[in-house]
Amino acid sequence: MKALEIARKLASLGQVEKACEAYALTLYQNAGTDPDVQMESAVYILRMGGNYKVAYTAFVDLYAKGHFQKECMEILTESFYEPNVALMKSRYKKNCRLLEKYPYLFRKDFLPFEDLPIRFYPFDDNSYLPLHVSEARFDGFFTPRRSVISRNFFKDLEKPVLAESVYSQYELEYLHDNVRKSEYVARENHIYLHYPNWAVFCAYLQVLNIKPFLEEKKIVFLIGDELSLYPIDFKERFKIDYSKYTVRPIGIREVNKLIWHAQLSSHNGGDFFNEILDAHPNLLSMPSVMFEHTRKVIGESLNLFKNADTLEKMMDLFEEGDYPPQLTELYNIRSELTDKDILVMMFLMQKDEHITFDPNARIVPAILFQPHFHNVVCSLHCGEDGRCTIESDIYEQIRESKLFDGFKYIKTFTPLRRFTTSHGATVKFMYHAMLEDVKKGAKLYRPDVLSQRILNRSFMLDPQDRLYRDCVLVRFEDRKLNPKATFTALAAFLDLPYTESMTYCSLWGKRDPESMEGNDIGFSTAAIYRTYDDYTNDNERYYLEYFLRDAYEYYGYSFHYYDGKPVDAAKLVELISGFGAGSDLIYQTLQTWVAEGSFTRKDGSAAGEDEKNKAITIFANEYLQKTNENRLKNGLTL
Repeated sequence: MKALEIARKLASLGQVEKACEAYALTLYQNAGTDPDVQMESAVYILRMGGNYKVAYTAFVDLYAKGHFQKECMEILTESFYEPNVALMKSRYKKNCRLLEKYPYLFRKDFLPFEDLPIRFYPFDDNSYLPLHVSEARFDGFFTPRRSVISRNFFKDLEKPVLAESVYSQYELEYLHDNVRKSEYVARENHIYLHYPNWAVFCAYLQVLNIKPFLEEKKIVFLIGDELSLYPIDFKERFKIDYSKYTVRPIGIREVNKLIWHAQLSSHNGGDFFNEILDAHPNLLSMPSVMFEHTRKVIGESLNLFKNADTLEKMMDLFEEGDYPPQLTELYNIRSELTDKDILVMMFLMQKDEHITFDPNARIVPAILFQPHFHNVVCSLHCGEDGRCTIESDIYEQIRESKLFDGFKYIKTFTPLRRFTTSHGATVKFMYHAMLEDVKKGAKLYRPDVLSQRILNRSFMLDPQDRLYRDCVLVRFEDRKLNPKATFTALAAFLDLPYTESMTYCSLWGKRDPESMEGNDIGFSTAAIYRTYDDYTNDNERYYLEYFLRDAYEYYGYSFHYYDGKPVDAAKLVELISGFGAGSDLIYQTLQTWVAEGSFTRKDGSAAGEDEKNKAITIFANEYLQKTNENRLKNGLTL
């Protein structure tokens, strides 16, 4: 029985909730192919209290395709526009009253509400569907508070910021919060917003809250031909001479933008990114820092600062004479200090890093933060119902951290390197590091980083997660082979100017550092072409490419080892039995640390060398067998 038949049957039996669900399934199956069925389903769902969003989108789709346009418009207007029109009318009048008194809007002939060229049909608490009245045409959904910075506002900071047709509440707040007041930088530094069409500008006053942008008078509104006024000579026109002010140091609470350099997994070239963004005049940055250490330092600092009940005690927390310019602010807000405040203070005090930081910049610097982990590990959890999920404790630590909560604006970028290359580099690093640790007496063996790699899905976007709403992933190969284009694009995404500092690698302002012993320096492309044959083999690389083939396709990587053929259980067993380099290294590290131990018989006497070697071999083989069984299990599940 088709979903439509089930829906009609349930409706006739008065089972409204289940009928709504069946009609929703009908809309999904119908996919707009039968307008009559689409209309019937949407009307029932709306009238009977089903998911109104499902009905809403169905009516809009019908209208856009020219079906039942009169009926759809009546339903949408009656159900969604008219119940909200009083609120929008009130908001429009309030915004008009505020702007009538605002000195830097030079046009005041606001349109009557009824003559506005756009109607906004609410979809939910955050989104609207704009209707252009004269054309009877709907635009795409408009979400004023969508937390995405969509353009490079700060591409050129030689002149005051000029932006065209900004209607996003979030972006208006972003500009207001991140462009410094003219008084703070001792020069004309207003935000110039140009709107070509006065009527359209008026229309958006129905859905925006203008009040937060007017008090500090940082914005100049330019309408139509008024663009020719940019930039205004405030000394000449308004008798305000900003050059008489003194440049003000960056305040702790001024900094509200975080650029999160996310760690996808190990050895993806993150240090190279840090070296490119180092010494940027509009960033507060430092090399990657261990997340656990950072959290510990912040917690200890919070206690110290909150307990400093006098300014003198606060000063005692710093070396004599080395007091930060923000000391008074830090003291005044000590009782309400947050993790974010301490993090900002830590970055502001990195004097070596800030030798190229521009204290006179038009914008507030952003924090470039790369919380580092030894490795990003994901685990596979399968329930009795057969459903499986991939989880990561490290990801949860980041998501729940108060550090991130404090920043109003977050831009996220993640470096990605070809998975097989990154895996080989990881094995090499871990193998040599563990051998050194074992020599020092540590009881360590190399974990199964191959399984860790295929289970890691942190390259996938979760649009519901605030940390990933405004994010981009950048391939290691692109930034090595085409650095100018790649980093110009990255600067635009991060809303920074592309500066000379991004044309070379540096650390603490010093050029071409060796971030780690043996690492390639600067823009060398050698790391792209290494295959790490001593640390991985073709079977392992085939296994990786097959299980990460969705990412290979999405991010534009070609297969070097996977042949495109189907993989079944038998093929998995064949592949795993041929895992050489990675398995051999697990075996070697196990042998090394087990060999360091002492072996005794049951009677307490020392075991002989042959017995010891046999015990080592049995232990290592058992562990390797369990590892391969786990690899097969993971493969079959995926």
